[in-house]
Amino acid sequence: MSGIDRRTVLGRTAAVAGTALAAGALAPAARAAAPAQPSSTAAAAAAATGATIRPGDARYAGLTTGNNQRFVAKPDYIKMIRSAKDAERALQAAFKAGKRVAVRSGGHCFADFAANADIEVILDFSEMTHVGYDETRRAFVVEPGARLINVYEALYKGWGVTIPGGICYSVGAGGHIAGGGYGLLSRAHGLVSDHLYAVEVVTVDASGRARTIVATREKNDPHRELWWAHTGGGGGNFGLVTRYWFRSPGARGTNPADQLVSPPSTVLVSAVDLPWDQLDEATFTRLLKNFGAWHETHSAPDSPYRHLSSLFNVSSKAHGSLGMFTQVDATVPGAEKLLDDYMAAILAGTKVTPRALTRANGELPAMPQLAAPQHLPWLQATRLVGTNNPTITNPTSRGAHKSAYMRTNFTDHQVAAMYRHLTRPDFHNPDTMIVLFSFGGQVNALAPDATANAQRSSVFKMCFQTFWADKDEDAFYLGWARGIYEDFFAKTGGVPVIDDTTDGCYINYPDTDVADPRRNRSGVPWTTLYYKDNYPRLQQVKKAYDPTDYFRHSLSVKLPRR
Repeated sequence: MSGIDRRTVLGRTAAVAGTALAAGALAPAARAAAPAQPSSTAAAAAAATGATIRPGDARYAGLTTGNNQRFVAKPDYIKMIRSAKDAERALQAAFKAGKRVAVRSGGHCFADFAANADIEVILDFSEMTHVGYDETRRAFVVEPGARLINVYEALYKGWGVTIPGGICYSVGAGGHIAGGGYGLLSRAHGLVSDHLYAVEVVTVDASGRARTIVATREKNDPHRELWWAHTGGGGGNFGLVTRYWFRSPGARGTNPADQLVSPPSTVLVSAVDLPWDQLDEATFTRLLKNFGAWHETHSAPDSPYRHLSSLFNVSSKAHGSLGMFTQVDATVPGAEKLLDDYMAAILAGTKVTPRALTRANGELPAMPQLAAPQHLPWLQATRLVGTNNPTITNPTSRGAHKSAYMRTNFTDHQVAAMYRHLTRPDFHNPDTMIVLFSFGGQVNALAPDATANAQRSSVFKMCFQTFWADKDEDAFYLGWARGIYEDFFAKTGGVPVIDDTTDGCYINYPDTDVADPRRNRSGVPWTTLYYKDNYPRLQQVKKAYDPTDYFRHSLSVKLPRR
């Protein structure tokens, strides 16, 4: 592949898309598109039962933690779930026994939701990986354990459609969808949850009776509020999700290919390094402000630039370079000019010469020439950006993550804070970056209360993150992450409050520090930072479907006060 090195594109990039690592195999498109199973086979699949794994089992240790080794549980057992009936039985048994449960569709959660000392039972959905088409609902069904790359492969190969989800291939569908979910197609097509038609949830009432409910977005559905809560309300709050169904709003007819987003057949891709040896503070400032200004100008729902999305890794100086991956729908008129004008705007006044992306181990650039934009089939580009994120997919690493929605360009203080912390002379970790992700466009076409995801006026997203291996270094790296974040938002109490410039935090990048008054000194509760004015409505859903607050974690939706 001329100009772009697949092995190293965004090699230091951490996931910028949600939670829930899944371990299931791909449900082949041919199988997904096959005629309905005979009733006996379908009934058997619906009642399938997964293993119960206890201490002493060789599998136990590997299932007590997710992708972030900072968080480890010691549950009485881990119950692998294979069907809604299996989930229902497991939930009823755990509730009757009075055991604290955690829900996991894989393990990409950035916080301790599924792995902490209080957990007695982990309910693991990573074996539920089916992707297919449901004729009765005229919608595509996705089980919670399916990895995003498998979802994309199955939907596209089977029907030529997709959902506008995240780039990290190993993220599981379960938490990603419930938390809102976004990716490189979101500026053109909105959030993943904007295309959610229905959700199947196993809930438990005050008496301990477990039941399975299907909630749809139909206005006359008595469970519509439960559907709404899963369009950005976050995972592990209301029950056990066993299936999602997708159909885009406004879809017509009965042809499956007309029920969801059709991705561009071809995309124009640019992947470049911006070397730190070409950056001083003034150049760094201009580069970052160029990025912010461009997104502030070009993020309206009807902007012609909604077909362009950029992922900008503002890496620490120890990494050697900043990296930028940009994708444009090559089928829109003037796609090349859109990309050229974008790159010119980002580099304006900097005199920075981009290079081909360097290898993750710090070797010389993979290509001696400058990286030229490439026309690639959409699925190939999706694999390119999604299948090689060695930092986030490293199963031995520890990490810290903090998020923000930005409504306007950076201030001078904010850029200075980034530069100061990324170039600290005592900081030598190359696996550290601030990820800037294009946002807005069709994401901002909906009202804040149309879905549970309330952030509908931002122009780009931020994820501050660092990764390390040694537990003894936790204090140092957590200190760095807290230091840069609280410095960046010093004028608003250390967090991105809801105002004209920032719009809170992203629930799929959960950070328990925002619930700690020592770290969040703004006076704005964490519930507002994540959910804004939608939080009271989520509390009412909680009251209706989880009246005992059985599903809870460190940032779970709380029952309303009486």
